[in-house]
Amino acid sequence: MVNSDEPTNGLHQMPNRKATSRIPIIAGERRADKRYTLLLDLRWKLVRRRRVLESGTGHTLDLSSSGILLDAGRHLPEGLNLELSVSWPVLLHNVAPLQLSVSGRIVRSEGSQAAIQMIQHEFRTAKTNPDQLSALQSGSTKLLTRVISINGLGKRP
Repeated sequence: MVNSDEPTNGLHQMPNRKATSRIPIIAGERRADKRYTLLLDLRWKLVRRRRVLESGTGHTLDLSSSGILLDAGRHLPEGLNLELSVSWPVLLHNVAPLQLSVSGRIVRSEGSQAAIQMIQHEFRTAKTNPDQLSALQSGSTKLLTRVISINGLGKRP
């Protein structure tokens, strides 16, 4: 049974009360950090008490400085920890591919999508062979231009 005074899927359901009720209605975006639409490949590990329960692959849907929305290809339970290795679209010094390593907690999960709150993150260089490196160097600039276009970062006020 759902308590109508508690949030459900990020939305507040209003209880049946008279029109004079003083319950504030929360609308619009309430997140403090701007979210960026980025579809990036990732590998994930579901962790409990330092033990890997499951692992798989998926992709990001959007990112902010404090969280990631991802599609894991299957349902992931809320409250557990998730470790991610995200293929980053930009090369370090136009030479070395990067991976974003993230540890976080699953705060919301619906279907195959999960939202995590980041606890720790860092960029690491990724291993690659010379053929992959050449393809990454040409594709990196194109992808970065597309990301800037999608998120409106190239526009000046």
